[in-house]
Amino acid sequence: MYFLELGGEDDAFAAREAASAASDVRRIAPGLATARGIDPSRVRGLAYTHRASELLGRTDADLASARALLDAVGLGLECDPAPSETTVAVRATDVHGATGIDTAQAERELGQVLVDRGFGVDLDEPDRVLRAVFSAADSRSDDGDGDGDSDGDGDGGDGVCTLGWLAAESVRDFGTRAPTDKPFFQPGSMDPLLARAVANIAGARPGRTLLDPMCGTGGVLVEAGLVGADVIGTDAQAKMAEGAQQNLRHFLDRDEPSPTGVERGSWHVGRGDGTRLPLADDAVDGVVFDAPYGRQSKIDTHRLEDLVAGALSEARRVATRAVVVADRSWEHEARQAGWKLESVFERRVHRSLTRYVLVLE
Repeated sequence: MYFLELGGEDDAFAAREAASAASDVRRIAPGLATARGIDPSRVRGLAYTHRASELLGRTDADLASARALLDAVGLGLECDPAPSETTVAVRATDVHGATGIDTAQAERELGQVLVDRGFGVDLDEPDRVLRAVFSAADSRSDDGDGDGDSDGDGDGGDGVCTLGWLAAESVRDFGTRAPTDKPFFQPGSMDPLLARAVANIAGARPGRTLLDPMCGTGGVLVEAGLVGADVIGTDAQAKMAEGAQQNLRHFLDRDEPSPTGVERGSWHVGRGDGTRLPLADDAVDGVVFDAPYGRQSKIDTHRLEDLVAGALSEARRVATRAVVVADRSWEHEARQAGWKLESVFERRVHRSLTRYVLVLE
């Protein structure tokens, strides 16, 4: 069993993305979820999960309970090598600062428990890192029983503390790909965090092919390629298709592995109509597109509706999964195109713009 440290303001969306790298993801408290298994290489490519740790146990969100739990549990490191040959460090986090835990004190006291059990300490380059995450109680966990406590141990009432050995961390390099810093930029370009998340939800990974039929500046394709997917993009405007090619050439045409540690995916981008794709049926594994926004695009309402409906139909023809980002819910059009709505998320960008993310199967 593992616990995941979620990031961002929408834990449900973060957990949905995490499900692309972990099995049986369940939220247990703000910023926290559990998973039965993880793929460490894929955790490295998540946008809204910061870390995954091997779960030692859960208890109340106070230091005395955390210390008692650590003193009582088996640590899983005591046989090979011996504790005296293993260096450790403790890193504590108070999610949103909601529990009032003194994290520096928590690190000292929990570290002392490990020292008392024979481990050496190395704060700079430890062999293993113990994560201690404290989170306030929250009734919105999705473990099914409504009490914020998925294993019935009663620890959900006053908040939750999870303890575990760090197993994988996501690579937080998104600031190096800010839309305005790319070779080609246009206003309204999707930020790389959201682009990575929707690419992951659509199934981007080595051995998979992802299509964006309205690729714009190519932001989603870049993020999908950096986690190893082969990507295909089209855009109706020659200027956008050429700009996307510049961005993909800059980020994907390199010999070294991507920051996530995998080989960068191949790419193909050209001018094309997203409602008439030059692809065979079931040609790709997933489709992602950012639908034109009515207020920002120069397309009138009826043409916009026809465009999105046509793109949804073509996406259904060439793939079995799609993720659509838009300024409204296109649920009716998606169902008309033969899709089933798996989930929908609303993500506020600013006062006048809320992005909807539809996950279709």
